Amino acid sequence: MEKTTIILNHIQINQKIKRIAYQIYEANSTEKEVIIAGIQGNGFYFSKLLAKTLDKISSLKIILCEVYIDKKNPLNKITTSIKTIDYENKPIVLVDDVLNSGTTLMYGIKHFLDVPLKRFKTAVLVNRNHKKYPVKADFKGISLSTSINEHVEVIFDEKNSKAYLV
Repeated sequence: MEKTTIILNHIQINQKIKRIAYQIYEANSTEKEVIIAGIQGNGFYFSKLLAKTLDKISSLKIILCEVYIDKKNPLNKITTSIKTIDYENKPIVLVDDVLNSGTTLMYGIKHFLDVPLKRFKTAVLVNRNHKKYPVKADFKGISLSTSINEHVEVIFDEKNSKAYLV
């Protein structure tokens, strides 16, 4: 059996979500609305949790957007669940669960660079401190120094979310 270490339990994940939501609100306190763009899968699930918390703590209009990236072939066309015109000249936060090598976030960022934006930030639950690309998380739940052989996995569940180091 693989050795796994829990790095965040359910309560800690919820605390991180709340803290990141407050940071996003602080960074966008003069705005009327903000786009929370989650990378499909866990990134989008995490973005929905952030949006729900933001909705409770702020008067911001939250627009959720799912970002579709082929993680195995990130050069394939990237699409979103909302039209480009819906995020033009608006603040965007690109969200993923784990910042591993930086590949997924880098290609996600590249997609949004083709559109004039008011502000662009990134948010992740777990930030690994070794990356292939010079991409950083503006808002992060936890930063870990991991070896290249270690893997971080996040399992979101309504009652028992966890982040593991495998």
